[in-house]
Amino acid sequence: MKEDVTAGAVHITGPKGCGKSTTGARQCATEYRLQDPEGASLRMLAATKPSELFKAEKPILLDEWGEVPSLWDAVRNEVDRSDTMGGFILTGSSVPREEGYRHSGVDRMAPMRMRTMSLFESGDSDGSVSLGSLFDGDLEVSGRSSHTLGDIAFLIVRGGWPRSVRVDREYAQDVVMNYYNATIGIDAFRVDGRKKNVEAVDRLMRSYARNISTTASMKSIIDDVISRDRLVTQSTVEEYVDSLTRLFIIEDVPAWSHNVRSKSAIRTTPKRHLADPSLAAASLNMDGEKLISDMKTFGFFFESLCVRDLRVYADPLKGKVRHYRDGNGLEVDAIVELRDGRWGAIEVKMGAGDIPEAEENLVKLRDLVVDGGGREPAFMMVLISAGYVSVTEKGVLAVPIGCLGP
Repeated sequence: MKEDVTAGAVHITGPKGCGKSTTGARQCATEYRLQDPEGASLRMLAATKPSELFKAEKPILLDEWGEVPSLWDAVRNEVDRSDTMGGFILTGSSVPREEGYRHSGVDRMAPMRMRTMSLFESGDSDGSVSLGSLFDGDLEVSGRSSHTLGDIAFLIVRGGWPRSVRVDREYAQDVVMNYYNATIGIDAFRVDGRKKNVEAVDRLMRSYARNISTTASMKSIIDDVISRDRLVTQSTVEEYVDSLTRLFIIEDVPAWSHNVRSKSAIRTTPKRHLADPSLAAASLNMDGEKLISDMKTFGFFFESLCVRDLRVYADPLKGKVRHYRDGNGLEVDAIVELRDGRWGAIEVKMGAGDIPEAEENLVKLRDLVVDGGGREPAFMMVLISAGYVSVTEKGVLAVPIGCLGP
């Protein structure tokens, strides 16, 4: 990471428990854990005389810097003064309240979004099909994934949390449930210090889970929450959505337009997603067996799993994940677009029997873009749950998620 730093500090954000502190610590010579319950004196020093902390050997990790928001401006000033690259790593599991820091950090703080572990990172994908290589034109791919439906269901409910990945299989979902309960009961309150109706936050999460991987309107989600409790208002639910977004729990997928000047992407509803599909399963109290018994829900959760991995693999490529939907009813589940304009189109299907329908959608989108003067996609791909890597006569790749990698 040090070789890639182009700013005085790196700001790592992401949901709590995804591994930010561990990742930052591996790159640092000095660590300050500001959320440590016994660190009151450290937080006091950070708030009153941060220059004392900055005398330590660099790089310096300021873990959960949001506990002392004034550190943001202090680091920015130190970066200006010392004119060094990569001297600080700041981690944060939430966007702090605005009080205490004034400057955006532009040119000083390099943002880095961290997510839960992809299947490649957890060892559940062999990475035989590289997303980066596909963008480079290497479409001669092969591979096989032997995952069963039961395996995929387990990977969804286990999630990519480092702790749930490490524990024995029978305890993995317990880790996720503990995380979920802490999120709705503690973290949702701590993010802004405002009292929350825990049951309403839980209903909001369950509504998101029921609408995962769909373009459900925010109004329908809000109505879903307040219809069961007339004491909860629309503004209250909007506040809760903001809190969960600031905790990096809600992470919707925006719409994509092949015309950069088009307003259609802005006007199109995003797809609803959470930081990890296991949160959706936890909110609905679903284990792997229950998920398999409801294949429609399974399909939506599987798409969320694929979107999570695509985001992880796209980040090092400076890519963004979007979705496509137009007024004529054409939908494509995921578009990965790089800064230089290269793009790839991906449909997500549970089984090989759905590949022809997915292929038709992908080809339609390709033709629509090309006929409109846009560039050809670098690749078209259908992500499936298991089986062999293959290529259709129209050049569409069929790739099991257990074969996809960075």
